[in-house]
Amino acid sequence: MNNSTFETSIPFICEKIQDFHPLGIIHGDNLTHYNYSLLMFNFILVVTITGIIRLLLRPLKQPKVVSQIIGGIVLGPSVLKHSTWFKHYIIHGGAEYLSRNLGVMGFMFYVFIYGVKMDPFLLRKTGKVHLYVALVGISIPTTAVFVVGLLMRKTMEKEMATNSSIGIIAAYLGITAFPVLYNVLKEFNFLNSDVGRMALAMAIIGDAFGVFTVVVFEAGKQGEAGPENALWYMISLVVIIMIILFCIRPIMVWIDDNIPEGGSVNHSFVVAILLGVLVMGFITDFLGISIANGPLWLGLVIPDGPRLGATIIEKSETIMNDLLIPFSYLMVGSYTDVFAMSNVDWSSLVPLFTMVLTGYLTKFFSTWFAAIYWRIPFRDGLTLSFIMSLRGQIELILFVHMMDKKILKIPGFTLLVLITTIFSAIFTPLISILYDPTRPYIVSQRRNIQHNPPKNDLTMVVCIFDTRSITGLINLLDISNATLDAPLSVFALRVIELVGRANPLIIDHSKQEVPRIYRWSHAIKTLELFSDLREFVKIQFFTSVSPKKSIFQDICLLALEHEASLIILPFNKGGVHNHVIRLINLQVLDHAPCSIAILVDNGFLQSTNIGSSRHKSTKHKFAVLFLGGADARETLVYADRMVSNPEVSLTVIRFFTHTNVANNEVEKKLDDGIMTWFWVKNEKNSNVVYRELVVKSGEETIAGIRAINDGSYDLWIVGRKQGINPIFLTGLSEWSENEELGLIGDFVSSPDFPGSHSVLVIQQQILRA
Repeated sequence: MNNSTFETSIPFICEKIQDFHPLGIIHGDNLTHYNYSLLMFNFILVVTITGIIRLLLRPLKQPKVVSQIIGGIVLGPSVLKHSTWFKHYIIHGGAEYLSRNLGVMGFMFYVFIYGVKMDPFLLRKTGKVHLYVALVGISIPTTAVFVVGLLMRKTMEKEMATNSSIGIIAAYLGITAFPVLYNVLKEFNFLNSDVGRMALAMAIIGDAFGVFTVVVFEAGKQGEAGPENALWYMISLVVIIMIILFCIRPIMVWIDDNIPEGGSVNHSFVVAILLGVLVMGFITDFLGISIANGPLWLGLVIPDGPRLGATIIEKSETIMNDLLIPFSYLMVGSYTDVFAMSNVDWSSLVPLFTMVLTGYLTKFFSTWFAAIYWRIPFRDGLTLSFIMSLRGQIELILFVHMMDKKILKIPGFTLLVLITTIFSAIFTPLISILYDPTRPYIVSQRRNIQHNPPKNDLTMVVCIFDTRSITGLINLLDISNATLDAPLSVFALRVIELVGRANPLIIDHSKQEVPRIYRWSHAIKTLELFSDLREFVKIQFFTSVSPKKSIFQDICLLALEHEASLIILPFNKGGVHNHVIRLINLQVLDHAPCSIAILVDNGFLQSTNIGSSRHKSTKHKFAVLFLGGADARETLVYADRMVSNPEVSLTVIRFFTHTNVANNEVEKKLDDGIMTWFWVKNEKNSNVVYRELVVKSGEETIAGIRAINDGSYDLWIVGRKQGINPIFLTGLSEWSENEELGLIGDFVSSPDFPGSHSVLVIQQQILRA
């Protein structure tokens, strides 16, 4: 072989070998000549640029993925790398090679984490409406795009014109990936909404179809080189799946089952599983099954929930989100070149553009029409159609894969990335405009204690954030004095923060089995014992597993569906999850469809025994601070229930201004009316004491309350803030630390207020337009 033949057959690229790290700028080294320095610089640039874009786009209700894609594009040949200076000093083949490999690794961990979060068994629980709408929304756009592709294949490039290539493009346009929807729905707090739950259920169906489609596509591509290749591909696939299901899955279940209650996962297991992500990626890539499939399947066989699943996500999510995923978008940006797209003949991109446009249009309208046919409300169906048309990270992974398979070239890849970004940027704000997840809780009927019809059950939703609060809640139910004429109907809701899985749960214990990891059997037995001993108290049990930002939606939904008049929330004093519980309480106060009571429990009925009779109970002394307004009126009506129990004594303190001038005459008349009703009803009750205080400032209000407090009261009952005359609160705003308790409630529950007592803060239902 002569030299000329050798030179024309193999290209040579000569690079000067450098040390991995520079000696430093003081030694005259140029940092841009070193791969590692450039890698770090590119990472800093992409994170910074993405953060700035995210900040700028936030007012426009743009999802995070749009900012990430744009950040990658800015660093790619479409913007910065198009610059001659940037290309000369910042771009280096070795650094770009490392960056792209880290990007692939980032996508591997991305699909693995969402495999862990997904519960494939939910497919069996999918409702018929969800199933039918999903199938229509998948089959029609997939078929339409495939037909368009076949009709236009003569104008396509060779690699794209094959049946398998047209099929994978059609499938990507028909399917909406679960991880894409989950990210957007979580970001905009739609997970627990009706539309959000429906979209997630449909996305799981789409993912099952998507995995099947990818397998068929890969088999088709292998079969193009010969039928024996497709056969070996299928054999390899079956072997891998059998190993995962019958070897790896039992091991994962065993690890999960052997984690002690309240204990942590052995660190060696965590390391082995995270290493397994890379091993599975290597094996599936080696066998031609696609590098992303292995990590996804490994994630799916790891038990989700608050033990193994949550630990794996906690240990790997930061690595994925903050360290690897930026390289993934850097890789996508490096392939996205608008100049390359503009330099090619547009006719070569027309088939791809037509297929994509057909896919988006048929996806949107088929989902919308199916939703209308199955009588989903018009606005909900329209919102659902926009949600199911979203595209994101999974599609980017598929685009990169199609680049590797030579189906796409740079212009086609750029077109798909730009269309994905543009449509996601348009649809997401429209979703926020069209759909308010809290709107269903806006009711026009009065659902509060004051207007609860006589002799009807007083329906309550009792929220349990921590089973240690059970005793205080039971005591509150006990003093609520359920009788034949005023029974209690209680819906006990155990609230658990969603970790280690993606799908939120709302479980009715009378209809569904509670997963073992979410059971609270001891607390339920305690509540059942109380219900058995109190003839006129009925308790039903529910469990909510939701992200902390969405927990309030389950609470409000339960209250709405069962027409509750009161939601009882515990107040957490300085606990580990205090900030979470405070967030939930404030959200419920803002959106509840009924009245709310917040219990600051300091053991005010410590001597009460669940098994004891009422006649043997200790006599309890309660105080109502009546400062006027709707909340105060609700407080007085609730206290009236309590004082019907002869073992309870009640002191009502009403506040007046020194001028006796009301801030609102209507409110004053309502206050006078409810006070007259209360006094007429209880004037012969020796356990009721009525007092009046005249004050002219917030300081005097506090002084008056201090003067009344002799340390004998077990419970202070106060209204939160609605309708209170501002004169009573002048100068107190800077004292408040807990907004959910209101100014007075915060004061009487603070350590500065002497005595051993508990506090009940009540807000009457706010009628919202």
